[in-house]
Amino acid sequence: MKKIAKIKKAAFGASQKVGALIAAPTKELVQFGLFAFGLTLLSLGTVDGAHALLVGGAGGTAPGAYNDARIDEVINRIFDYIEGAFGALIMVAAGIGAIFSAAIGQYRTALGLLVVAVGAFILRSLVSTFFDDAGIAA
Repeated sequence: MKKIAKIKKAAFGASQKVGALIAAPTKELVQFGLFAFGLTLLSLGTVDGAHALLVGGAGGTAPGAYNDARIDEVINRIFDYIEGAFGALIMVAAGIGAIFSAAIGQYRTALGLLVVAVGAFILRSLVSTFFDDAGIAA
């Protein structure tokens, strides 16, 4: 009889705590709930994308397969512009802007312009590091 009363008391206490959390949730509980919801959405979205890649594939015959040669050509043209004369213009303008900004004390702006200048120089390397660039000509 004592064990049943003890179990009833523990269940009643747990029910009171759950009811209090639902009625007046704390900031930490709400943040954890939103984090768990976002993680769930991210996980479900990733699984669906992996399934689509397995079914369609790059050269598959499934409805998800597509020819991305046009997209590769456009990206290659953009890279050619950025690595050519236009990219040199961007680098020079960003470099001069960085020097001028550093001279007047705007170090955050100077650092941003320096990132733009270097980014124009190494854009193709960054894309090949983080993305699939098999169709993009070097």
